[in-house]
Amino acid sequence: MIVGVGVDVCPVERFAESLIRTPRLKDKLFTPAEQISPSGRPRHAASLAARFAAKEALAKALGAPGNLLWHDAEVQTAERGRPRLITRGTVQARADELGVHGWQLSLSHDGGIAVAMVVALSVEVPR
Repeated sequence: MIVGVGVDVCPVERFAESLIRTPRLKDKLFTPAEQISPSGRPRHAASLAARFAAKEALAKALGAPGNLLWHDAEVQTAERGRPRLITRGTVQARADELGVHGWQLSLSHDGGIAVAMVVALSVEVPR
């Protein structure tokens, strides 16, 4: 059963400018693992913007409580490049309150826009 759905879009250029203007923002928003691609290179702005959109969409799927910490949700790359959400701390606590046991996540970026959709489910999702 679906517990919540969240969608967010992020203009890539504006996000990239924010990262340049505020150098510590990247470390505030993303875990060290999120900042590096599977090939070991730093992620480009479009990829980071999609991950930022995922965290915003996740918050919306959880009812947008104001106490969620950025590092308590991590977007990882699973087999064949598929994105997946790992939750802990404040995010996991809210998910537990709502009976969330699994996530579906979709990321995309094209035409200068990054988008993410998160579906919170009351059932486990096979990895």
